[in-house]
Amino acid sequence: MAVGEGGGGGGGGGGGNEFQPHPVKEQLPGVDFCVSSSPAWPEAILLGFQHYLVMIGTVVIISTIIVPLMGGGNVEKAEVINTFLFVAGINTLLQSLFGTRLPVVMGASYAFIIPIISITLSRRFNTYTDPHQRFKHTMRAVQGALILSSLLQMTIGFFGFWRILIRFLSPLSAVPLVALTGLGLFVHGFPLLANCIEVGLPELIILIILSQYIPSLIKSDKVLWDRFAVILSVAIVWAYAEILTVAGAYDKRPLKTQISCRTDRSGLLNASSWIRVPYPFQWGSPTFNAGDAFAMMAASLVAIVESTGTYIAASRYGSATYIPPSVISRGVGWQGIGTLLDGIFGTGTGSTASVENAGLLGLTRIGSRRVIQISAAFMLFFSVLGKFGAILASIPLPIVAALYCVLFAYMVSAGLALLQFCNLNSFRTKFILGFALFMGLSVPQYFNEYLLISSRGPVHTGATWFNNIVQVIFSSPATVAIIVAFLLDTTLSRGQSSTRRDSGRHWWAKFRYFNQDTRSEEFYALPYNLNRFFPSF
Repeated sequence: MAVGEGGGGGGGGGGGNEFQPHPVKEQLPGVDFCVSSSPAWPEAILLGFQHYLVMIGTVVIISTIIVPLMGGGNVEKAEVINTFLFVAGINTLLQSLFGTRLPVVMGASYAFIIPIISITLSRRFNTYTDPHQRFKHTMRAVQGALILSSLLQMTIGFFGFWRILIRFLSPLSAVPLVALTGLGLFVHGFPLLANCIEVGLPELIILIILSQYIPSLIKSDKVLWDRFAVILSVAIVWAYAEILTVAGAYDKRPLKTQISCRTDRSGLLNASSWIRVPYPFQWGSPTFNAGDAFAMMAASLVAIVESTGTYIAASRYGSATYIPPSVISRGVGWQGIGTLLDGIFGTGTGSTASVENAGLLGLTRIGSRRVIQISAAFMLFFSVLGKFGAILASIPLPIVAALYCVLFAYMVSAGLALLQFCNLNSFRTKFILGFALFMGLSVPQYFNEYLLISSRGPVHTGATWFNNIVQVIFSSPATVAIIVAFLLDTTLSRGQSSTRRDSGRHWWAKFRYFNQDTRSEEFYALPYNLNRFFPSF
């Protein structure tokens, strides 16, 4: 591997190597299994189940938010969760086989919540007095908007428009994108954990001990603590929460505390069917509304941006080379197909590359594509056998939030690690980096606080769809950060000779086109020799 610029040997009397800069690594070292390799089948199956366990939390959180607003109860929530898991399994397989080919799970996206809530609050559904009928008609409107928004993603991806933009992306502008894709989800970390501190905090502490401290103390080639720390810690704390529930520790506590802490308050187990196979248009024929579609398209664009950050992080934790722009664009196209399937089946929300599962790649140091495909099989299995899936979906959310505190942190560090390609002694670099990170946190905070206090966004024209578009885009930290960083990086001091090297563009130049680096074929080539018919450029 090449060694970073600059240099300088040691000063005055110590060993020469002590003061040498750390070498720049195009591929992350220390990964036990890269994208194209796999552990033994028993271990791979257990790791795949662990990825399933991690991704289900976001599905439950989003379904808990939107289904009651639509008019649905526990039965409808269980059906929506199982439907999303079923489609997520399909989407994950498609993405790993024909999309980016990276070890990414296609999970539920928070970006779609604002337009979905806007649809549920629409006056046109007030005529339905029966909650189930209101749920079905609202879901059909969401389906129509998702189907139309998927066309935007497929167009941007398959026609190469995203490829053109990504070719101008440098390591410097990618740092805020990747870092804030994880850091922007901080509200789902400790604030959610603190809803039941006596359950969430032990999970966080045990997870850190199992994944970080014990492996450093026990030197063995067969150490399993770090690879299976999520399963072990969840099992321990879940059992502890069950003991507290059975012992009556929450019997006289407020309802909010009981919902967060008790293991028997999700309502999913009794509401789930033993066997139910989700099918297309199960809620009825989709309905289409132009305003709903425009707002949902803004959410699908945000999902593209955030998925791009996750793709870059997954390529690092999979010990692959930087992902070529044509491969990212191909993945966006298949993400559009995934959103189309979300609309056809009625999952209630759109898809994005799962941030928490990308973080799990870093925690386990297993970046295997096969493991992710096994996790997709678990999604399909548990979505059909509803009772079994409901048991895992009933894990108290503070336990899930504790996992997020660690997994989102790995996503943030994947972004910050890209600074190794940049010149941190450049004041241009310092300004772009600091300003993009600050605005990426500050602007969404303003939009979200305004919405929380006023029940509407700061932009409130007569066109609700336009208000939602602005709110969706500027509520996303990663989207705001990449807009700021990309514009500054491509326009500021453009004529100076040092700009290209300060931004780290020279490190990624060899990956701008698929065939410029021979390693791209190993990690990103399509299976079954399909590159002959669908070449990447």
